[in-house]
Amino acid sequence: MQTDDASNNQRLNNKELLVQNIDYAVNLALIYILSLSIFPGFLYENTGHHGLGSWYALVLVAMYNCGNLVGRYTPLVEWLKIENRKGLTIATLSRFFLIPAFYFSAKFGDQGWMIMLVTFLGLTTGHLNVCILITAPKGYKGPEKNALGNLLVVFLTGGIVAGTSLGWLWLIGKKNAF
Repeated sequence: MQTDDASNNQRLNNKELLVQNIDYAVNLALIYILSLSIFPGFLYENTGHHGLGSWYALVLVAMYNCGNLVGRYTPLVEWLKIENRKGLTIATLSRFFLIPAFYFSAKFGDQGWMIMLVTFLGLTTGHLNVCILITAPKGYKGPEKNALGNLLVVFLTGGIVAGTSLGWLWLIGKKNAF
């Protein structure tokens, strides 16, 4: 069916989409900045003495990945899905309280606390990532959804790059770091 109504074919441009969804984009970047600045660099180098020996790093990586996998499926449970913009922002920003938790766990805690924190970090990373990517495109037409998804992936990638770059900060102040 053909129509001459050009307004049906109009879509928001990328700048308008980004302005309307800047909170989602920044939240995606912040999720990965936090996750990758803590994990794996800080944990692998600053975990102190533990009973698992050389298996400790492998256990931490496995628990982060298991938590991330489970977190990506938890939005399937309707009452666990966060669709509120403020709720997603509050949940993303509250994860920054994990920084002192990881620091004090590495300094004074044992391996059980660190494993629990790593699992929680993975769980929240996966859960919030999926909640944002599910919620953001709602209410837009097909081409706008596609463009918004591409914009969100740009911010996600930027968060990954920034997080991995900040992950090297744990080397500052260490002798013989390189």
